[in-house]
Amino acid sequence: METRNPHRWWILIVLCLSSLVLVVDGMALTVAVPAMTEDLGASPQDTQWILDSYILVFAGLLLTSGSLGDRFGRRRVMLIGLVLFGAASLGAMFVANPGEMIALRVAMGVGGALIMPSTLSILITVFDETERGKAMAAWSSVSMLGLVGSPVLGGVLIAHFSWQAIFLINVPVVGLAILAGVLLMPESKGQWQKPDPLGAVLSAVGMTALVWWIIELPKHGAFGERSGIVLAVAVVALVGFVIWENVTPAPMVPLVLFKHRNFSGGSLSLALLQIGNGGLLLVLTQYLQFVLGYSPIKAGLAFVPLAVTALVGNTIGATYAARLGNRPLVLAGMLVMASSFGLLTTVSPDTGFAVPAVALGLLGLGAGMAMPAAVSALMGTIPAEQAGVGSALNDTIQQAGTALGIAILGSLLTSGYASRMPAGAPEQARESIGGALAAGDSGLVDAAREAFTSSMSLTFLIAAVGVLAAAILSTVVMRDAKRKPDVEAAKELELTA
Repeated sequence: METRNPHRWWILIVLCLSSLVLVVDGMALTVAVPAMTEDLGASPQDTQWILDSYILVFAGLLLTSGSLGDRFGRRRVMLIGLVLFGAASLGAMFVANPGEMIALRVAMGVGGALIMPSTLSILITVFDETERGKAMAAWSSVSMLGLVGSPVLGGVLIAHFSWQAIFLINVPVVGLAILAGVLLMPESKGQWQKPDPLGAVLSAVGMTALVWWIIELPKHGAFGERSGIVLAVAVVALVGFVIWENVTPAPMVPLVLFKHRNFSGGSLSLALLQIGNGGLLLVLTQYLQFVLGYSPIKAGLAFVPLAVTALVGNTIGATYAARLGNRPLVLAGMLVMASSFGLLTTVSPDTGFAVPAVALGLLGLGAGMAMPAAVSALMGTIPAEQAGVGSALNDTIQQAGTALGIAILGSLLTSGYASRMPAGAPEQARESIGGALAAGDSGLVDAAREAFTSSMSLTFLIAAVGVLAAAILSTVVMRDAKRKPDVEAAKELELTA
């Protein structure tokens, strides 16, 4: 019988801290954008690159970094990523222009890509099947708390210090994670195999181009001249990657994992979930600030019901996963999430916060039950020697789903808002609700709020359909591992003895 690592729960804290800095950094930066752009003199194009450069590099390198972890050591790769991420965060304190900020965000994207696959792959190698569900639930809870709390934290830091403070807070967290990782965390790696440089290049180019195309969707359409070229590069590179990985004797990514029902079903379900969830913060943050008139800090606090109920959902999932299996928890959680999106379709300018608060509570409860169970079922199919690249594949699918959700739902919201605005409204007011509020005309403001909430309802209806599709898919495709009969278990015990 394999001995459990005595430091496993301390190791989990290290993994949670490592993933927490990525979540907090991304969400807090959105709050800092106005102050940062004014201080650096950044143009709208500069601001877009500051935000997008990170996700482009992060998504493009995930598969490669997961493979590096399996080959050279997951702890080593994670620690390198933490050092790079921390150094770039510290460097943000001294930037003087947008170009330097973009360069640092690229470095942070490389560091984040090295950190993320390693955290999940180390988790599944440190915890056995009996404790993995609880560990996964705790890991997800910390990420959810960071997602909800980071806008509030960012608002407070900017109000009392400066926008650079949102990067400075990464440094002590990263330092603690590095120290604990060196002292407590064991090294793990997969079996040696030949490197796959062509696969690494094709995956990086393909994923970067795909995410770039998704980001450009709202501005240039799906098949504009510029976006059409980017899409063609993405398709050629990713198709070439799939073909190459199936013919090379030493593939970087084991695509054979998709033949396993739990991996393919879990991956597609999580992708659909992330498409539905991707635009939630984007849409609701605008509703709270532009329609209800909340400040950035108050808008961040409004997501507290989501965090509280997510903890409850995670507790339910961790308690009943071993007894019921992952599939019932995934189905139940997704149905609760779909009901949350359905409730959000009833919101109007006069609804206030009561309905969104209940909907956010339901969303947190459902996500807390479903997502850790889905990830646990998916990761349970991955051999230990391929844990890094397997978790990277899962991360990549979810990142693409999130980016696609933000692009699709954001585009639907923008176009729906413009079509519902009065024909004679100024162009600035038709482009965004923020532009309408800046005009100061009370009639135009009322029309903008009505147009925004109507468009928001359609957006959440589509999100609800996506989550329901994920629920059906997970129920049909996924399977819970069957327990071994008592006779078979007894034979194994005799052989062990």
